[in-house]
Amino acid sequence: MKVIITEHARKRLRDMRQEKITIGDIVSAANAIPGKIPTATRFRGFFAKSGRIFDLVAKDIPGRRLVITIIGK
Repeated sequence: MKVIITEHARKRLRDMRQEKITIGDIVSAANAIPGKIPTATRFRGFFAKSGRIFDLVAKDIPGRRLVITIIGK
């Protein structure tokens, strides 16, 4: 499924709390979520290649998965 990352989520990647989390990490995490996501939902416990743990908020729109924000731990 195609993954779209909002401008808000991209902006958050520049924050210190989300450092070392890449776009590739986000796309991999979003694609790893099974099933349909009809409403914005927080998914916890993803690992970036750097070892950093993060959560993401995503929802499905027709034919795509929208990543709304990223929360670094």
